[in-house]
Amino acid sequence: MPIIILIATILVPPLGVALKHGLGTQFLISLVLTLLFYIPGLIYSLYVNYA
Repeated sequence: MPIIILIATILVPPLGVALKHGLGTQFLISLVLTLLFYIPGLIYSLYVNYA
């Protein structure tokens, strides 16, 4: 399962956050950052999932 979350986080950052933490505040922050620009959303999602 961790490899699926990693792949989902890289391809669609909010999906990776949703798979690991559910549809909460962290998901919304990741979604907004990804919609603004992909890279900030990716960095935030990797931080939330793996830090």
